[in-house]
Amino acid sequence: MKENKNEEIEVLDVKEEKKNTKKEKKNNKELEKLQLENQMLNEKILRIAAEMQNMKRRYDEEISKMCKYEGEKLIKEILPVLDNFERAIQMDDDNLEDAVSKFLSGFKLIYSDFRGKLENIGVSEIKCLDTPFDPVYMEAVLTEKIEGREPGCVIDVLQKGYQYNDKVIRPAMVKVSE
Repeated sequence: MKENKNEEIEVLDVKEEKKNTKKEKKNNKELEKLQLENQMLNEKILRIAAEMQNMKRRYDEEISKMCKYEGEKLIKEILPVLDNFERAIQMDDDNLEDAVSKFLSGFKLIYSDFRGKLENIGVSEIKCLDTPFDPVYMEAVLTEKIEGREPGCVIDVLQKGYQYNDKVIRPAMVKVSE
């Protein structure tokens, strides 16, 4: 009888062990499933964080660019006024006693102050006379063959070009040697 009881206990132990093994396998499967889900969620969080960081960087760059070139439209509208000042000043002659010269001396003061204010905010003239033609900064309107001049060299500036900070806002109109 003792043997039967021992056998019964062993059988019960084996059955209990099998139940525990099944439970452990089930628990291990659930654990693996939860770990995989956790890993996927962590990767998703990292991707979203990277997207947010990139979006913030693009936003900051856009705001910076907008601030850097905030007055571009106004400057483009003012440049023809600057051109007209230059044309008026070019009318001056050698006689400094006549009324026109006195009037133009006031224009010269206004013009120099106007240019100074534009330079203070980052507007600069594109220097191109006697330089090689550069299509980024210049627009060739005329060409002329001149003896002794290197081909592709700017020989005359018909309209000055300007840049605002590092951006060309109006290319110079030039005459280029052939």
